[in-house]
Amino acid sequence: MDRLQSLEVFIAVAEAQSFAEGARRMGLSAPSATRGVNALEERLGARLFTRTTRRVRLTDVGRAYLEDARHILAQLQAADDAAAGAASNPKGELRLTCSNEFGRIYVTPILTEFLNTHPEVSADVVMVDRVVNMVEEGYDVAVRIGPLPPSGLVAVRVGSVRRIVCGAPGYFETHGIPQDPADLIRHQIAVAAPVSPVTEWRFGRDQSQVVRVTPRLRLSSVAAAISVAREGWGLTRVLSYQVGPDLIDGRLQSVLEDFEPEPLPIHLVHVEGRRAPAKVRSFIDLAKARLRAVAVLQ
Repeated sequence: MDRLQSLEVFIAVAEAQSFAEGARRMGLSAPSATRGVNALEERLGARLFTRTTRRVRLTDVGRAYLEDARHILAQLQAADDAAAGAASNPKGELRLTCSNEFGRIYVTPILTEFLNTHPEVSADVVMVDRVVNMVEEGYDVAVRIGPLPPSGLVAVRVGSVRRIVCGAPGYFETHGIPQDPADLIRHQIAVAAPVSPVTEWRFGRDQSQVVRVTPRLRLSSVAAAISVAREGWGLTRVLSYQVGPDLIDGRLQSVLEDFEPEPLPIHLVHVEGRRAPAKVRSFIDLAKARLRAVAVLQ
């Protein structure tokens, strides 16, 4: 008999003032109840009951221990109830990480809908263009774009993104539409990559076709490069999700689609699988449904 069960037997016997009745209430035999109490007294080094042939009475030590034992079991029950509630009802803080633009365009609306539905949940979102260590940095959910390395994390695929070349319709009316990646050397290029004066863009499913473009405008912000392209100044290359609304509304147009590399998968990643708390499971379910419904992510 473990220590917790010994406490429960002790309380039952004390309340019934009988080993036989206490055992019956616990669904045990009288000898089992007696052995449990004897083991508890031996571990404590103190007598909890005064036994006679006719009745069982608590000692002074036993009366004090009974109060403490009841308090301990009540606290344990409260902890169990709290854990069960957290597992079944979304509550607490949800910590999530994703990339800047994806978070701004797609994740934020899902989060606000989720918070409106679950008033006992708050959210802490870190939008950063790097892969974070979810376990070490304490995140519940991450949105990952690209192939996933082997890990013990649980991943749910929700879509994919393309690497696209795009520009404004007005730009193409003036400068023409490139028909082959090699045509890009004759176009004005804006990039969000402040690294080298020459940028290599790879095309084809296996990325075997390489075009070395010399951007006229180099920016440190993807949003700025998109803005320049939207205004009709030139072409830029981005991930399709970064310009999803622009493509839908016709402010930007993608080109060279037959030469695009293999799409990159999008996953919702979390740590605990089926044992995840309700806040995580509920968010995953909502985000999965919402992201899979976005046309530019499929």
